Amino acid sequence: MLKKTPNYIKYIFTNIFFLFVFNSIFRGIFYYNFSPLENIPAPEIQKAILLGIRFDLKLAIIAFFPLAIVVLIRNYRFLKSKTHKKIGTIYLVLTYLVLTLFYLFDSGYYEYLAIRLDASSLRFLGDLKISIQVLIESYPIYKGLLGLFILSFIIYKFNSSLFNLFSKTQQEITKKIKAIYFIFTILVLSFGIYNSVTHYPLRWSEAFFSKNNSVNQFALNPVLYFFDSFAFRSEGVDIKKFKTYYPVIAKHLNLPQDSVNFEKKVTFENPYKVKPNIIFVMLESVGTAPMSFYGNPINSTPKMDSIIGESLSFSKFYVHKPGTAGSVFASITGLPDIEDVKTASRNPMIIDQRIIFDQFKGYEKSYFLGGSANWANIRGVFQSNIKELKIYEEGSFEEENRADVWGIDDYDLFKEADKKLKKLHEKEKPFVTYIQTATNHMPYTVPDKKESFTPILENEIDKKTILNGGFRSLSQLNGLRYLDFNVARFLDRTKESGYYDNSIFVFFGDHSINLKGIKGLNNNEVNLGIQLNHTPCFIHAPKYTKTQIVDKYAKLIDIFPTAASIAKIDYVNYTLGRDLLDSTSINTAAFIYTQNKGEGAVGLIKDEYYYEKTNRSKKAALYSINNNSYRDIKSNKLDVTEKMDSLLSAYYYTTKYLYFNNKKQPKPNIKY
Repeated sequence: MLKKTPNYIKYIFTNIFFLFVFNSIFRGIFYYNFSPLENIPAPEIQKAILLGIRFDLKLAIIAFFPLAIVVLIRNYRFLKSKTHKKIGTIYLVLTYLVLTLFYLFDSGYYEYLAIRLDASSLRFLGDLKISIQVLIESYPIYKGLLGLFILSFIIYKFNSSLFNLFSKTQQEITKKIKAIYFIFTILVLSFGIYNSVTHYPLRWSEAFFSKNNSVNQFALNPVLYFFDSFAFRSEGVDIKKFKTYYPVIAKHLNLPQDSVNFEKKVTFENPYKVKPNIIFVMLESVGTAPMSFYGNPINSTPKMDSIIGESLSFSKFYVHKPGTAGSVFASITGLPDIEDVKTASRNPMIIDQRIIFDQFKGYEKSYFLGGSANWANIRGVFQSNIKELKIYEEGSFEEENRADVWGIDDYDLFKEADKKLKKLHEKEKPFVTYIQTATNHMPYTVPDKKESFTPILENEIDKKTILNGGFRSLSQLNGLRYLDFNVARFLDRTKESGYYDNSIFVFFGDHSINLKGIKGLNNNEVNLGIQLNHTPCFIHAPKYTKTQIVDKYAKLIDIFPTAASIAKIDYVNYTLGRDLLDSTSINTAAFIYTQNKGEGAVGLIKDEYYYEKTNRSKKAALYSINNNSYRDIKSNKLDVTEKMDSLLSAYYYTTKYLYFNNKKQPKPNIKY
């Protein structure tokens, strides 16, 4: 039978087979690097492998399908033509290269966020120059390009040889036979793409069958998932649903019930005669899990541990979205970033908001970062919302020693910020500033020595110790240690410059890093997919606050109203954030944006429960945070589920509403 099969048919299926093998090789690489499946039940692993095979086969057929159509139309004549040989070979070289690039980007993306490549990754194209620099400085990119060139050559020679092999003998066949083979091949390929015997084709959602997310992520094919995820579009404002849930959010935030009004005036009868300075410091890629203060077995953050021990800190602080741009947007505007594909900062329709940062009358306002403020339209977020704001970025500092793609490193950033703030202090001008660190981010550019800081060398620590701390590399650990040093050094500088005593320092992480399971810690947050959202937040202001650990649920949008209240600055809050030290703020919750079974979702953390719901399919689940069983308990907790669902929906639809209705010239209040 096989001998009688025309060579052009053999050519089609042989190429599909090799494409499938190619996909499988990268699946094996992913398993080796990222899939800790040692303690997973064998049936789940087997199912994940089987699904992976089906996804990889589906991709192989889709990738070759356009060329397969050409081959079928031309049939045996395809293998006689030199032009067809060139077209086919070039097509396959490009196909293999595109697949390779997808898999490489997927590895980097997963290492960073523990998510397979999806459409949301396109946000990095908004800062293409920076993204390319990160790649160059984090990975052996030039060796990689050389590898791609060698791979292209190998694929070219291989496919050229394959073409020659099948073109040696040709058999002319009748129109009837050609038609039969045409229909048969199309049916086989179509079935391979459909890849199911049920009413529904093989879809990305089938990969999310396990309670263990590592299993699900392994089953996915990132190329297919990337294109499928384009369906996760952001919704517009649903006024009907917003009005339905407004009473819920109004009760939660102590707002008027009879009309839509988010205006909350906060005034102080006895303000400080000397206005305190307020310094917000965003700690790049710092979560609670990698910090020794919160139980990491490695002494990773000794200096911040000591500072937290003398500060007001929030043990249950969560950012809304595990990404820097989303965290900057939320902290500045007081609104969570719940955009699905792009970050909210990139949406020009919603960056103009009424915010607290703009209300510090008599204050010098500034924003410091080591690189350019153009990334992710962050410049627009700051400048459109804050009057008379001064932006200090690469190119505006007195001393600039570019460290890597992120510009000057954190040591120099804090040093330069201190210079500017010292001058304001000497002029007796109060200031509020936002300092965005970046060195604790790939490529983790850490100096060989900086004052008392020296990195840990490979011969000074074993790999097992690093892995026990959840860190994926020594450079990742050293990046955190360097930031730890710089935070403490910055506070020392402020003491030397004279404005430490009269300042309120608000430190917070923008997101955590993708850690492996940490021995000795409750790793249920990893299973729930919220570890990246759990970050430190501590307010260091010995003159203005007491040392204590607050166990209220706190979130990123709360930092400005809380800091303003500590400083006794009159303000009007139009957002969803609240003063965490307000005695009436007892019904607290953390609202986050995440993914559930590969789909964009929102989550609510409250009363030791975590409730999650997808944005489009509306699938929901309720979990106990402290229960490592990772079991959906909503059927056993119907009252809790109902309340959590109501508040979660209220947060979601209210955020969508405020995106467009919290402008500096707001629309009239909606009456019921």
